[in-house]
Amino acid sequence: ATLRNKRDDNLTVPHTLVMTATPIPRTLSLTIFGDLDVSTISGLPPGRSPITTKLVLPENSSKVYNYLRELIDKGQQGYVVVPLVEDTDSGLKAVTSHADSLATKYFQGKHVAFVHGRMKSEEREQTMRSFRDGGIDVLVATTVIEVGVDVANATMIVIEHADRFGLAQLHQLRGRVGRGSLPGVCALIASPTTTDATERLKAIVDTTDGFLIAEKDLAIRGPGELF
Repeated sequence: ATLRNKRDDNLTVPHTLVMTATPIPRTLSLTIFGDLDVSTISGLPPGRSPITTKLVLPENSSKVYNYLRELIDKGQQGYVVVPLVEDTDSGLKAVTSHADSLATKYFQGKHVAFVHGRMKSEEREQTMRSFRDGGIDVLVATTVIEVGVDVANATMIVIEHADRFGLAQLHQLRGRVGRGSLPGVCALIASPTTTDATERLKAIVDTTDGFLIAEKDLAIRGPGELF
């Protein structure tokens, strides 16, 4: 609208390109109902590797972390995503305490660091730079890493309490791995208690196709209010 209002006459209408990386229900509904011509890029960028996704019950989480340890011993890196920044009474894992726990239990002798949205941006960027440069083996994080993080050597992502995250979030988080020549692994640690959570996790395990996931997301939670 701002571009349209800049014109000197009533004839010139600016061409507009709307881009969305993950077609969440909201953007999906806008493309369908916004009277736009739609171009779909369904292929992965060149050089990407396949990602294997597994749902693991919390009582089997030690197998997941032992496997991540094996990958790190081979020189690879990994992410661990948790829902909270600080501990609460909810029983959900938090960034700092979980990072400490992992460092002493599974990743002794390895460099474990953490990032979250309450850190100062310079501190967060410094940690991310160190991870990109290979100075950090395991990065424990909240969903701040779901976009704009591109580390080809990071091959595994573990998502704790995966049933607490939305489908688009899970898809974005999984997209942090498999970004180089090495195959990616995504381990969802969860014991879903609602039908919607079970449906979401089944959808993310069944396919890596963002369009199918968006359709499933639309079916589960709807498009939201358009106006």
